[in-house]
Amino acid sequence: MLAIKRGKISEIIEQRSELTKVKVELRTGEIRKAINYDDLTGVVSLQDEVIVNTTAVELGLGTGGYDFIVYVEGSEPKNLDGLGHIMKLRYSPFQLKTFSVEEEASSWHKEIKNFTSLREHPVIVGSLHSMLAPVAIVLNELSDFSLKLAYIMTDGAALPLKFSDTVAKLKQKDFLGTTITIGHAFGGDLEAINIHSGLAAAKEVVEADVTIVAMGPGIVGTGTQYGFSGIEQGEIINAVSSLDGIPLAIPRISFSDQRKRHYGFSHHTLTVLEKIALKEAVVGVPKLSSTDKQEELTKQLIEADLNQKHDIRYRDGNELLELVSKSDIGVSTMGRNEKEDPEFFMTAGIAGLLALEELEVSF
Repeated sequence: MLAIKRGKISEIIEQRSELTKVKVELRTGEIRKAINYDDLTGVVSLQDEVIVNTTAVELGLGTGGYDFIVYVEGSEPKNLDGLGHIMKLRYSPFQLKTFSVEEEASSWHKEIKNFTSLREHPVIVGSLHSMLAPVAIVLNELSDFSLKLAYIMTDGAALPLKFSDTVAKLKQKDFLGTTITIGHAFGGDLEAINIHSGLAAAKEVVEADVTIVAMGPGIVGTGTQYGFSGIEQGEIINAVSSLDGIPLAIPRISFSDQRKRHYGFSHHTLTVLEKIALKEAVVGVPKLSSTDKQEELTKQLIEADLNQKHDIRYRDGNELLELVSKSDIGVSTMGRNEKEDPEFFMTAGIAGLLALEELEVSF
């Protein structure tokens, strides 16, 4: 079910590449924040009459308190000229045309068709979008050369890549190279149909040194063992391994989350690594100054028998956390920054460090 309301643009808050944040005055007089994707619904101006989807905000869910504009009166979005015939959001009222790397008309069709192996390409696999920034920061700050970094955004959460403020900031600082959107996610520099062809594009088209794979902003969780969208992390680990890549899984570790199921190793991570990942992954774990916290992590690893199944590597994450703190790219997870949830961000940074170690071995 959709909640739809009419209103008019009362203020332009912010504009960046093909995304505009606005305030909308509804016909009731209420003022709401909203996002317009300019390439989908057309450019908006003050006083434009619009129709907005208010469903998530009315349900008290995420999206940063933003509604989404679905129609702008009198605006003319981009037409269907140009290449591409792969539909995303298929058979929905919002289905859109994309030009995927796999298509025969693509200049990269041959590379994707002839792709056979990642050839030990390091692929960092996260379960939350908030892991992207600390990984990218560490990779760029510690690399001895100009690192070519690809980001594959899955369709586990937000579908439009342009919704991500993090991606916009990382791209602005040249901390992130080519973005690839797979599944029904869209708006990347490259489009791909699934994780396998997305990985092929990262290796053969982008020629990335390191690839990061994670969903966009937002995650679905239900408090059940298997009912969360981050379960895709295990399936991505399998895909990377089956293509002869090196999967480096970012465990979700926190001692600041008040929910018991997310204390230490999140139950999400334990489910993914124990039940879903069928292949071995490199898993970086921080060395902590707190004996109690370190013992909790050790106990969880033993209980899930993960030391036998995966390549567990311990690293000091304090200096990596400092790199994240010094960066002007703000980081947060579940509303907490790196000072409020240090273990989460140092763990993500360790994945970047381990990827650089793999590159040193390959060179």
